[in-house]
Amino acid sequence: MSTFLTAQSLTLSHTSTPLFKELTFTVNRGDKIGLIGHNGCGKSSLLKLLDKQNEPSEGYISTAKHCLMSYVEQHIPNEIQSKTVLDALAETLTEDEYWRAELLLTELGFAVSDWQMPVSNCSGGQQVRLLLARAIINEPDLLLLDEPSNHLDLPSLMWLEQFLSQWKGSFVLVSHDQMLLDSVTNTTWIMRDQSLHHFALPCSQAREKLRQKDEQDKARRSNEQKEIDRIEKSAKRLANWGHVYDNEDLARKAKTMFARKERLEEEQTELTEGVPWRLNLQGDALPANRLVEIAPFSVKPPQSQSVLFDMAEMRIKSGDRIAVLGSNGCGKSTLLNLLYRLYLLKEDDEASLENYAEPVTFHDRCHLGYYDQSLKQLDDQDTLTDALGQFASISNEQTKRALISAGFKFSRHEQKVESLSGGERARLLFVGLTLARYHLVFLDEPTNHLDMEGKEELIETLNEFKGATVLVSHDRSLIEQSCNRFWFIQNGSLTEFSTAEEIYLKISESSESPQSSDNPEILVGSVGQSSGNNWNNLHSDVEISNSDISAEELSKEEQLLERLIVLESLLTDDLQRKPKHQKPSLQNQWRDEMTEINRQL
Repeated sequence: MSTFLTAQSLTLSHTSTPLFKELTFTVNRGDKIGLIGHNGCGKSSLLKLLDKQNEPSEGYISTAKHCLMSYVEQHIPNEIQSKTVLDALAETLTEDEYWRAELLLTELGFAVSDWQMPVSNCSGGQQVRLLLARAIINEPDLLLLDEPSNHLDLPSLMWLEQFLSQWKGSFVLVSHDQMLLDSVTNTTWIMRDQSLHHFALPCSQAREKLRQKDEQDKARRSNEQKEIDRIEKSAKRLANWGHVYDNEDLARKAKTMFARKERLEEEQTELTEGVPWRLNLQGDALPANRLVEIAPFSVKPPQSQSVLFDMAEMRIKSGDRIAVLGSNGCGKSTLLNLLYRLYLLKEDDEASLENYAEPVTFHDRCHLGYYDQSLKQLDDQDTLTDALGQFASISNEQTKRALISAGFKFSRHEQKVESLSGGERARLLFVGLTLARYHLVFLDEPTNHLDMEGKEELIETLNEFKGATVLVSHDRSLIEQSCNRFWFIQNGSLTEFSTAEEIYLKISESSESPQSSDNPEILVGSVGQSSGNNWNNLHSDVEISNSDISAEELSKEEQLLERLIVLESLLTDDLQRKPKHQKPSLQNQWRDEMTEINRQL
């Protein structure tokens, strides 16, 4: 097996607290690695270390001489925005090699007419294809891809899945799209708690393995804590008897047991800190058959007469969770924005609706909320506390609790909205939407700033949402698991389908979409985590027996106490052995004797 790169004890610190520490791993030929973790844990930073864009605080990365590596950025570099597509791709080639760029553009679906188009005019899908083309033009062995699926429409996402499935080289792919990762990877790295867990499994199986490990760690730590508590209790009793009877042997043994307790505490299994917050969206059901009635009309962009598509007759009621699907630019977000503007117009001035052409009727008591993908509902100059006040009239104490439950420490509550990251803004907006208790919520690309855990929580909370939702998204997990109605915009019209699979079929029929899959297996293990094996190998640091203290020196109670400690130690040590080496009959005898001693004491 050919090794492309090796990392040893990588640590990256921007502050006194490391972003991650002591990461050790290798990347080999044939590895197709998905790198996942919650927002802000350091995934993109690790990728930049591998690409030598930044230097680690500690540790080193060794790259094989025969390994050619290419980095795929998240965004088109500013310096090529004004170039043509062909020139942007061929900038590392000689004029005699331009044919290679033309051939690659053709293979990636660019029409000849697109070659001279300015890069700035490329759609989101075309930008991703161009970034990939720039990375693979020199035939690299290893690709480093930083969230290439962000902001892609469904057709482009399916194309990316096909491309990565057929890619013959190796790659490390940062993504929050579990379906994409399951389709194209054979290895998963999970970054969490400043460490990196390695699994030779696709994403969903790796996450299940880690969840099982977490459960095992919890059980192991619970058992460890019981043993620590038992030793502490016995040591206290021993110390007390030593004090009462002025017995130096008992006092010395108590001190030894306390020292053992401290060592065991240092060796305890570490538990994960988990994700820093939980997403929640709550609303109320309006007891009415129709929240919104929509008659057929033509959807146009604001301040334009060009028609994007023809809207069909539709009704929305409580319990509906409607996905609006289609390629970028077809009018999905425009539809949500238009309906929301009509709702605000109704709220502001009933009479003005008479002159408005679009025939949309809202229930008189319908309370509508809107999640704009640009997050513009939040004023940059508001504090976090003031921002929530725009959604609902609540007390300072309620505001404080809501912010803390969303992961915002009390010290940050007077912080300005403008200082928040995209993920933090999304979190704050979801808190506001929940406080408002809407009957109907429009969600425009709500997963853009969510990590994998956030997406799963969004799926869960939408399934429990008592009102109705209409969402624009390209996340297939969200669409399939939380929606019960599906609107598809294609060729200038909107049609409702009963399942998302019917829409995928429509998309694949309009473009080539061969599928492939991997069949990975075998748990490799994890790096930088306490495995708990040291605990299982621990034995009693001190053997206490009746011969240590003579019967003449102790009262009957002291002898019983001493014998109880001996039995507890014998039982604990035997239970820690492998099952085939344990002595069940003796264990039962010891338990019976302990019960009798406790009765007498």
